[in-house]
Amino acid sequence: MASVFDTIKMKAGDTDRSNNWYRGQVKRIASGTTATELFRQGKLARRPSVGRLNLFGYNPKMRKTLPYYDVFPLVLPLEAFAGGFIGMNFHYLPPLLRMRLLERMQATATDKDFDKDTKFDVTYSDVKNLGIVKPTIKKYLYPYVQTGFLRINADEAATAIFLPVQRFKKASEGKVYADSRRFI
Repeated sequence: MASVFDTIKMKAGDTDRSNNWYRGQVKRIASGTTATELFRQGKLARRPSVGRLNLFGYNPKMRKTLPYYDVFPLVLPLEAFAGGFIGMNFHYLPPLLRMRLLERMQATATDKDFDKDTKFDVTYSDVKNLGIVKPTIKKYLYPYVQTGFLRINADEAATAIFLPVQRFKKASEGKVYADSRRFI
Protein backbone atom coordinates (compact mmCIF):
# COMPACT_ATOMS: atom_id res chain seq x y z
CA MET A 1 0.00 0.00 0.00
CA ALA A 2 1.38 3.40 -0.97
CA SER A 3 1.89 5.92 1.79
CA VAL A 4 0.22 9.32 1.81
CA PHE A 5 3.56 10.82 0.82
CA ASP A 6 3.97 8.46 -2.16
CA THR A 7 0.44 9.12 -3.42
CA ILE A 8 0.83 12.90 -3.36
CA LYS A 9 4.37 12.77 -4.82
CA MET A 10 3.04 10.71 -7.76
CA LYS A 11 0.32 13.28 -8.38
CA ALA A 12 2.86 16.12 -8.28
CA GLY A 13 5.14 14.44 -10.82
CA ASP A 14 8.29 16.41 -11.54
CA THR A 15 6.67 19.82 -11.28
CA ASP A 16 6.68 22.41 -8.55
CA ARG A 17 3.19 22.95 -7.21
CA SER A 18 1.58 25.82 -5.33
CA ASN A 19 0.67 25.89 -1.66
CA ASN A 20 -3.00 25.62 -2.62
CA TRP A 21 -2.33 22.51 -4.73
CA TYR A 22 -0.56 20.74 -1.84
CA ARG A 23 -3.23 21.77 0.65
CA GLY A 24 -5.95 20.56 -1.71
CA GLN A 25 -4.26 17.19 -2.31
CA VAL A 26 -3.69 16.64 1.40
CA LYS A 27 -7.32 17.53 2.11
CA ARG A 28 -8.59 15.11 -0.58
CA ILE A 29 -6.20 12.22 0.05
CA ALA A 30 -5.16 12.48 3.68
CA SER A 31 -7.73 14.53 5.56
CA GLY A 32 -8.39 11.71 8.03
CA THR A 33 -4.76 10.62 8.34
CA THR A 34 -3.49 10.41 11.90
CA ALA A 35 0.05 10.52 13.22
CA THR A 36 -0.33 6.92 14.37
CA GLU A 37 -1.15 5.83 10.80
CA LEU A 38 1.92 7.65 9.50
CA PHE A 39 4.08 5.91 12.10
CA ARG A 40 2.74 2.55 10.89
CA GLN A 41 3.49 3.42 7.24
CA GLY A 42 7.11 4.42 7.77
CA LYS A 43 10.27 3.10 9.31
CA LEU A 44 10.91 4.72 12.69
CA ALA A 45 14.38 5.64 13.94
CA ARG A 46 15.63 5.86 17.52
CA ARG A 47 17.07 9.35 17.00
CA PRO A 48 15.91 12.26 14.84
CA SER A 49 17.35 12.64 11.36
CA VAL A 50 19.46 15.79 11.29
CA GLY A 51 18.74 18.04 8.33
CA ARG A 52 15.28 16.54 7.77
CA LEU A 53 11.82 16.96 9.21
CA ASN A 54 10.87 14.39 11.85
CA LEU A 55 7.45 13.45 13.20
CA PHE A 56 7.26 11.82 16.63
CA GLY A 57 5.14 11.45 19.73
CA TYR A 58 6.10 13.60 22.69
CA ASN A 59 4.89 14.14 26.26
CA PRO A 60 6.89 17.10 27.64
CA LYS A 61 8.51 17.10 31.06
CA MET A 62 6.99 20.48 31.93
CA ARG A 63 3.49 19.70 30.57
CA LYS A 64 1.81 20.82 33.80
CA THR A 65 3.26 24.34 33.59
CA LEU A 66 3.29 24.84 29.81
CA PRO A 67 0.35 26.89 28.49
CA TYR A 68 0.01 24.32 25.67
CA TYR A 69 2.06 21.77 23.75
CA ASP A 70 1.99 19.56 20.65
CA VAL A 71 1.99 15.80 21.29
CA PHE A 72 2.91 14.99 17.64
CA PRO A 73 5.57 17.57 16.75
CA LEU A 74 6.89 17.97 13.19
CA VAL A 75 10.42 19.14 13.87
CA LEU A 76 13.55 20.12 11.99
CA PRO A 77 16.35 19.49 14.52
CA LEU A 78 18.80 22.38 14.81
CA GLU A 79 21.17 21.58 17.66
CA ALA A 80 21.85 18.59 19.89
CA PHE A 81 22.58 18.76 23.60
CA ALA A 82 23.09 16.09 26.24
CA GLY A 83 19.77 14.28 26.56
CA GLY A 84 17.90 16.01 23.74
CA PHE A 85 17.83 18.57 20.97
CA ILE A 86 16.49 21.97 19.96
CA GLY A 87 14.33 22.12 16.86
CA MET A 88 11.73 24.02 14.89
CA ASN A 89 8.23 22.57 15.30
CA PHE A 90 6.37 23.60 12.15
CA HIS A 91 3.02 22.86 13.80
CA TYR A 92 3.20 26.08 15.82
CA LEU A 93 2.59 28.03 12.62
CA PRO A 94 -0.63 28.13 10.59
CA PRO A 95 -0.29 26.11 7.34
CA LEU A 96 0.56 28.97 4.95
CA LEU A 97 3.28 30.26 7.28
CA ARG A 98 4.62 26.69 7.52
CA MET A 99 5.09 26.76 3.75
CA ARG A 100 6.84 30.10 3.96
CA LEU A 101 9.20 28.68 6.60
CA LEU A 102 9.78 25.54 4.53
CA GLU A 103 10.67 27.69 1.52
CA ARG A 104 13.28 29.48 3.66
CA MET A 105 14.69 26.12 4.74
CA GLN A 106 14.76 24.87 1.14
CA ALA A 107 17.18 27.69 0.36
CA THR A 108 19.66 25.91 2.68
CA ALA A 109 19.27 22.53 0.92
CA THR A 110 22.43 20.54 0.28
CA ASP A 111 21.30 20.08 -3.34
CA LYS A 112 18.46 21.15 -5.61
CA ASP A 113 17.19 17.62 -6.30
CA PHE A 114 14.95 17.66 -3.22
CA ASP A 115 15.00 13.89 -2.91
CA LYS A 116 15.73 11.36 -0.15
CA ASP A 117 19.39 12.46 0.01
CA THR A 118 18.71 16.19 0.33
CA LYS A 119 19.19 17.78 3.74
CA PHE A 120 18.46 21.21 5.11
CA ASP A 121 21.77 22.65 6.25
CA VAL A 122 20.65 24.95 9.06
CA THR A 123 21.66 25.47 12.68
CA TYR A 124 20.09 27.24 15.62
CA SER A 125 22.46 30.20 15.28
CA ASP A 126 21.46 30.53 11.59
CA VAL A 127 17.76 30.99 12.38
CA LYS A 128 17.35 32.09 16.00
CA ASN A 129 16.78 35.74 15.06
CA LEU A 130 14.27 35.14 12.25
CA GLY A 131 10.79 36.28 13.30
CA ILE A 132 8.96 33.42 11.59
CA VAL A 133 11.17 30.90 13.40
CA LYS A 134 10.85 32.25 16.95
CA PRO A 135 7.48 30.66 17.86
CA THR A 136 8.64 27.29 16.50
CA ILE A 137 11.82 26.86 18.59
CA LYS A 138 11.34 24.14 21.20
CA LYS A 139 13.53 21.89 23.34
CA TYR A 140 12.91 18.15 23.25
CA LEU A 141 14.23 15.69 25.84
CA TYR A 142 14.77 12.08 24.75
CA PRO A 143 13.23 10.49 27.89
CA TYR A 144 9.90 12.15 27.00
CA VAL A 145 9.78 10.96 23.39
CA GLN A 146 6.88 8.47 23.16
CA THR A 147 7.52 6.96 19.70
CA GLY A 148 10.32 6.50 17.22
CA PHE A 149 11.16 9.32 14.81
CA LEU A 150 9.50 9.22 11.40
CA ARG A 151 11.94 10.74 8.92
CA ILE A 152 10.38 13.06 6.37
CA ASN A 153 12.58 13.43 3.29
CA ALA A 154 12.89 16.75 1.45
CA ASP A 155 10.60 15.56 -1.35
CA GLU A 156 7.89 14.79 1.24
CA ALA A 157 8.22 17.99 3.29
CA ALA A 158 5.64 20.05 1.37
CA THR A 159 3.08 17.31 1.96
CA ALA A 160 4.05 16.78 5.61
CA ILE A 161 3.59 20.40 6.66
CA PHE A 162 -0.05 20.32 5.53
CA LEU A 163 -0.99 16.98 7.11
CA PRO A 164 -3.49 17.56 9.94
CA VAL A 165 -1.58 15.58 12.57
CA GLN A 166 -0.80 18.31 15.10
CA ARG A 167 -2.45 17.69 18.46
CA PHE A 168 -2.26 20.58 20.86
CA LYS A 169 -3.07 19.97 24.50
CA LYS A 170 -4.49 22.71 26.75
CA ALA A 171 -5.28 25.12 23.86
CA SER A 172 -6.93 25.16 20.45
CA GLU A 173 -5.05 25.45 17.17
CA GLY A 174 -6.56 28.92 16.76
CA LYS A 175 -5.10 30.07 20.08
CA VAL A 176 -1.66 28.61 19.24
CA TYR A 177 -1.64 30.23 15.79
CA ALA A 178 -2.79 33.61 17.16
CA ASP A 179 -0.02 33.53 19.79
CA SER A 180 2.55 32.61 17.13
CA ARG A 181 1.45 35.46 14.85
CA ARG A 182 1.82 37.91 17.76
CA PHE A 183 5.28 36.49 18.52
CA ILE A 184 6.44 36.95 14.91
